Amino acid sequence: MGFAENYKCLTYISLLLSGVSSALALLPFYYIWKIIKEVLEVMPNFENAAGIVKNGVTAVVFAALSMLIYIVALMCSHTSAFRVQANMRKQMMHKIIQLPLGEIEKFGSGKLRKIVNDCSAATETYLAHQLPDMVGSVVTPIGLLIFLIAFDWRFGLISLIPIVLSFVVMMTFMTGKTLQQKMAEYQNALDDMSNEAVEYVRGIPVVKAFGQSVFSFRKFKKSIDSYSEWAIAYTKNLRLPMAMFTMLINGIFAFIIFGGLIFAKGEITNELILNILFYVIITPILTVTMTKIMFQSENKMIVADAFKRIDSVMNISPLEATKCQKPTDASVQLKNVSYSYDGEIKAINNVSLNIKSGQTVAFVGPSGGGKTTLANLITRFFDADSGEVLVGGVNVKNIAKEDLTNAVSYVFQDSKLITGSIFDNIRLSKPNADLDEVMSALEKAQCMDIIEKFDSGVDTVIGSNGVYLSGGETQRVAIARAILKNAPIVILDEATAFADPDNEIKIQKALNELSKNKTVIMIAHRLSTVKNADCIFVLQNGKLIEQGKTEELCSQNGVFASMLKNYLTSVKWKVEKEELK
Repeated sequence: MGFAENYKCLTYISLLLSGVSSALALLPFYYIWKIIKEVLEVMPNFENAAGIVKNGVTAVVFAALSMLIYIVALMCSHTSAFRVQANMRKQMMHKIIQLPLGEIEKFGSGKLRKIVNDCSAATETYLAHQLPDMVGSVVTPIGLLIFLIAFDWRFGLISLIPIVLSFVVMMTFMTGKTLQQKMAEYQNALDDMSNEAVEYVRGIPVVKAFGQSVFSFRKFKKSIDSYSEWAIAYTKNLRLPMAMFTMLINGIFAFIIFGGLIFAKGEITNELILNILFYVIITPILTVTMTKIMFQSENKMIVADAFKRIDSVMNISPLEATKCQKPTDASVQLKNVSYSYDGEIKAINNVSLNIKSGQTVAFVGPSGGGKTTLANLITRFFDADSGEVLVGGVNVKNIAKEDLTNAVSYVFQDSKLITGSIFDNIRLSKPNADLDEVMSALEKAQCMDIIEKFDSGVDTVIGSNGVYLSGGETQRVAIARAILKNAPIVILDEATAFADPDNEIKIQKALNELSKNKTVIMIAHRLSTVKNADCIFVLQNGKLIEQGKTEELCSQNGVFASMLKNYLTSVKWKVEKEELK
């Protein structure tokens, strides 16, 4: 209800109105009983039945009034529920923005999207429909119990026999901790499929390029197979209980007829016929009510599970600064830093290094050595398990998020642009920048050819409603964004990895412009791009094993020297043309 703000009173009003509506919905059955009673009393002289029209109109009025009040109840519940859903999504997205990138990666984009969208939607559905109906499913049985006992307590008790039995079946086999566990397993299976589906869609270009099938994505196929096996097993387990439950709640009339035969004792009276007809007409409401109760118990578990998943996001502590100190320069220092993603294998193992202001350094080494992880610790995408990471002489834990963001620019290997204009994409790094500043950044980033080829220029929209840029063009726009930001420390994560030769030249010029008078940290596999670095740090298996300039590292004949030798050999490779004979 905290998410509903001032609208929460509407939820309580909807519950009250739903209860009133359910009570009024029972009154037409009383007037139907009066109509049947009058017909049986005057038959075969039906012209003497003077109250049929009056009772019929009264029944219709109460039915219409019940429907009208129920509609008003749903309007109230929906207004409040929509506010809850909107605020829930806003607060979750606000929370996600504050979370360290490492925590977001642990969730996976597909799972996180499902929590934000589906869990809030489940809450909205529960508040808008199921909670008001739950009140009705409580009021209706109470009113029915009064009706069933008041007219003929014998038939009332007989009508309750299948209801009690169905309730026992439902509580024994279809609710409780077992179903709660099944609901959690169900949501986990959906989360896994959603996550793997996102990764599969991202990998479709690779699938198409190499003519692979879905079976090349084993995780995705495994998540589908796991869900299929779970769904089939769960369905089989519920076959017998569901069949028994359905038979009992739909077979109330059979119990009534059987009871009528017993109570008749060979003599059928108008009163007996009246009671049998009335109970056969009214007991289907019990069927509907029991069905609602069954689904409500399931829906309550679904929304409870949704709350747990929402809490799993909302309860994560953001990486807040403890002292709010400001960096004094553009230096970077690591002291005995260690980090593990899973708590077992160390991705970074006791690394210490020092990068002075204005230096250009490089992190190199075999894949999986910890280069990107080390850069992520510097930007505080997540915190080190032990040791200290200092930027400008200050521990990153003591630097406010805004100050650290302003101190470091990160150009990713595969940069992303939001759906919006090029102008808006550039201004993400400096929201108050004017047009001249944006155009200057675009020019320095070698982006003028991109702007000039579109009629709308810098206002050209990128994304589903506009145009699409190539990988190299996207990277140049991302660099323009970093140039506009003008942070004193720049981290380049293999920024030219996916560029064609023409784009690579332009990206390199843009990077040279970005790197002027900055502390630059390059993560590189292409060793030709780091040969002039002031210092090269070689990482392997999470450890810093070598450091120095190119000449120094080559003279050591260690890992870097071996990597450089292999690289120089690979660039000389060529495909020879065999002369046709």
